[in-house]
Amino acid sequence: MEVLSPLRRSLFLALALLLTACPKTTTPVRGGDGVPDKEPFPTKPRVEAKKDAAADAALAQAVETAARAPDKKQAAEALLTVRKTYPGTTAGQEALYRAGVLYFESEDYANARKSFNELLFENPLYPQADDAKRKLALSALEVGAYRDAYQTLSSLAERAEGAEREKLLEDASRAAQGAGMYGPALTLAVQLAGDAKTPQEQAEAVARVEQLVEGRAAFVDVARVAEGMSPRHPAWPVLTFKLARIYYHLRDWTRLEETLNRFLQEAPNHPFAGQAKELLSRATRRVEVQPKTVGVLLPMSGRYKPIGEAVLRGVQLALSGSDIELIVKDTQGEVTLAGQAVEQLAFDEGAIAMLGPLLADDSRRAALVAEELQVPLVTMTRTEGITDIGPHVFRNMLTNSAQARAIADYATNVRGFKRFAVLYPNIPYGVELANGFWDEVLERGGTVRGAESYAHDQTTFTTEAKKLVGRYYLEDRLDYIEGVREVNSQDQDAFRRRKAIEKVKSGLEPVVDFEAIFIPDDWKRVSLVGPALAVEDIITNACDPRDLERIRKTTGKKDLKTVTLLGTNQWSSPKGRSGLPELVERGGKFVTCSVYVDGFFIDSQRPATRKFVSAFRDAYKDTDKEPGLLEAIGYDSALMLRQIIEKQKPRSRGELREALVNLKNFEGATGRTSFDDKREAVKPLFLLSVDNRGVKELPPETAAGGSGS
Repeated sequence: MEVLSPLRRSLFLALALLLTACPKTTTPVRGGDGVPDKEPFPTKPRVEAKKDAAADAALAQAVETAARAPDKKQAAEALLTVRKTYPGTTAGQEALYRAGVLYFESEDYANARKSFNELLFENPLYPQADDAKRKLALSALEVGAYRDAYQTLSSLAERAEGAEREKLLEDASRAAQGAGMYGPALTLAVQLAGDAKTPQEQAEAVARVEQLVEGRAAFVDVARVAEGMSPRHPAWPVLTFKLARIYYHLRDWTRLEETLNRFLQEAPNHPFAGQAKELLSRATRRVEVQPKTVGVLLPMSGRYKPIGEAVLRGVQLALSGSDIELIVKDTQGEVTLAGQAVEQLAFDEGAIAMLGPLLADDSRRAALVAEELQVPLVTMTRTEGITDIGPHVFRNMLTNSAQARAIADYATNVRGFKRFAVLYPNIPYGVELANGFWDEVLERGGTVRGAESYAHDQTTFTTEAKKLVGRYYLEDRLDYIEGVREVNSQDQDAFRRRKAIEKVKSGLEPVVDFEAIFIPDDWKRVSLVGPALAVEDIITNACDPRDLERIRKTTGKKDLKTVTLLGTNQWSSPKGRSGLPELVERGGKFVTCSVYVDGFFIDSQRPATRKFVSAFRDAYKDTDKEPGLLEAIGYDSALMLRQIIEKQKPRSRGELREALVNLKNFEGATGRTSFDDKREAVKPLFLLSVDNRGVKELPPETAAGGSGS
């Protein structure tokens, strides 16, 4: 049994009351043979309003007045006077209907809706009800009440025929689109296309169908309408080709090929046939692989062109002398182009694998498409979690998490430090590394005794240094409070008291309860931070016993607490005028004894690194280019693929992916590399120590950690 909603129950009761209040219908007079006369019983019960002579006379007078009115709105108001004076009469209902028509014709659609709604609510079986409903729906359409308009127009169309039905369907389709009901709108448009009588009408209707399926109607709506449709229907090709394109984007290759083959069989001469053939060819080419073709996705133009060129130099060096075809696609640093480039390399070029991109958004988009197409992609982005996209996505790049892990591992396990401070710029890079280092320290049983942030463009660090050693918030220090109390207890004037308090301040020892300070910032900022720390008696340059002895004599202190500065690859700096790194030139003794981590070191004595640097300098001897991290990462990534292609000779993308998964101890310019179970490159990073003669690499066995996340 159907359960009626409250609204439907109310309407049902109201209609029942109206019907019971009506006069009984009179049975037609039968002939003597008991057979009804030619007039049958009414097919619908009629609601008869009360007829009133005075009301009829008033209506006749109002009609004459309306005819003389200067405009239709005033004419409608004259008729509504009858409605207000004689409600519930046939004349009142007639006046209400005529007023609604006048409002509609004068384009006062709000009042037209009001009049027709009132009439139809009171008497849904009014003789001109269908016309009233039609005008009510069109008024709703004009004022933007699209759902109301659609419900009424589609209902009227079900009972209409011929040209009237076609016009109602067109209006109902407009209303559905206005309401964002693209599924119903598509259904109506398809009906119109099927009912069209002339080629022109059919073409216009099919054009409306095409407009709806392009970015409006949902996939489920297109599939629902197309289901069971005859290929002879004029809208069938449009719907079927749209389904094919949806299957393409869903990477549903089986349904795609089935749909396109049927389309070309049933509509070989349709305007979309050319596109369908190309799409089918593209789909079948997805498994056609060129075993010695490698694609590269890099920003080769625009603002990121220099980093794209740097990586490409390394890639080209790694593949020089081989018969591997390298196809470079310029992403321009744009997400859309990155996705398109992956498709082109997979479908049009048959690349067995791809390298790149570098930028965060580009790499994510490229990784998503590569995973959909099941093409191995070795990306070189720092974006954390990129390989979580799927099993075909690999990453070979120095990440922030790898740096934090490596420097924390060195500090705790090699140097034995347990207590740390963190001084970091308040930007995403600084915050991410500060948090990562903090987590790694805690995981290894250490503690972080202090953490201070600063603005990214800051040039003085006195306040931050004071805060780290407890010389900023003096009211929290017991020795300061006791010193001030003693000064105040003495009988002396204000000047001497102020001088005495300043002496108390200057005599406060720094609270150096940490053994190392981690500074995840670039070398320019670090060269400014070092002197500020020294002002607050934080000794950072005591790795040489002779320096330590000089400090003891200068300060008169036998027990000195020394602190080691720790950093990231942003500490790497170009050489200055003296030939030393600019970090050393600018920072001087205040940055000596520091240690930082990097993914590449041009002066490393590792054999694979030296081999790369030598080859790079020979290849680019006519330029002043020196290799850096980007060139080295590009070189290693391409050399991995070269070795796999030349030695293992994979014939499919699946075979190449498996070879990458099982890659172990690849000797590269950036270190001995393997991929972990998350397809992240794991390798010992370069730990670099700073002294007054420059930067040197610590022994590789001290470089724990890796570049994976």
